[in-house]
Amino acid sequence: MLVRRLAIAALALALAGPAAAQEPARWAFAIHGGAGVIERANLSPEQDAAYRAALSRALEAGAAILREGGTSLDAIQTAIQLMEDDPLFNAGRGAVFTAEGRNELDAAVMNGRDLSAGAVAGLTTTRHPIAAARAVMENSPHVMLIGAGADTFAASQDLEQVEPSWFFTERRWQGLESHLRERDLPIPARPAGAPAPGMAAIEPAPPLNERKFGTVGAVALDQSGTLAAGTSTGGTTGKRWGRVGDVPVLGAGTYASNRDGCAVSATGDGEFYIRATVARDICSRIAAGASSEDAGQAEVDDALSLGGYGGVIVVDAQGVPGFAMTTSGMYRGAVTSASPAVVAIYADEE
Repeated sequence: MLVRRLAIAALALALAGPAAAQEPARWAFAIHGGAGVIERANLSPEQDAAYRAALSRALEAGAAILREGGTSLDAIQTAIQLMEDDPLFNAGRGAVFTAEGRNELDAAVMNGRDLSAGAVAGLTTTRHPIAAARAVMENSPHVMLIGAGADTFAASQDLEQVEPSWFFTERRWQGLESHLRERDLPIPARPAGAPAPGMAAIEPAPPLNERKFGTVGAVALDQSGTLAAGTSTGGTTGKRWGRVGDVPVLGAGTYASNRDGCAVSATGDGEFYIRATVARDICSRIAAGASSEDAGQAEVDDALSLGGYGGVIVVDAQGVPGFAMTTSGMYRGAVTSASPAVVAIYADEE
């Protein structure tokens, strides 16, 4: 199994100088946009630049909030909403399709200060699933809502509703057709309201057969010392029977705890993250003394030895970000009050 890791925290602190390395960061922020077989040979310079620019926009949006004393939850929601609106990522607009030709969206958010959390699964009309997850956390007595009920709740919270075709992108539809043909499964009709074949542009992206585990996520430490995590996804291409992955399962794909000193957002083969409670176990490793990066790498190596591939982003109570993956790439970035912003794509970017 290919195992790579990137110590962005160490790199950023080195760039910031020895004085910055002596004190914990007052705030920290890290994001990811999915992991998978993402290699230099498969991305054109234009595609590489597009992803780096998108990551930089989301990273700076969250950092700007933390820099001004805003909350970790606000930083996470702001950054993830930008990625949910960006067709480069498998979340919100640009999400993959189910075998029935639908976009079904999942998200979760968790506040490490009091362990409050909200999650949604199977949304089809709510523009920003991460906002719906936060509304569940803050404005309902529940932790997880699913399907039509979750969209109805989101609408009752005045969260923007859109036609399902708003999430449509041509490259994801072509990816679904290819997936279904390979499995000799029927291809559904194009969604109502979607552009006719040949009328929609194919957004700059890696080849359609990339093995990318599409999810977007963010983790943060704010100046009050509150850790938080959020994750959003369109799931997996051709998923069936109402499949739900690890993203909205607290402790699997998303987790934050001030008590343990960690926040985690995962991307990868969700079934394995659920079985191994990856996000929660990373926090346990950190509570026992492991660094954010070592805890993340040890856990994904262990959990994904069951099968599958993926990665995680982590930030600890000292504001040290960590990244871990068992893939050749993960769209990612980090910035702290003590270190400059860094974005990366390939696993060997050290």
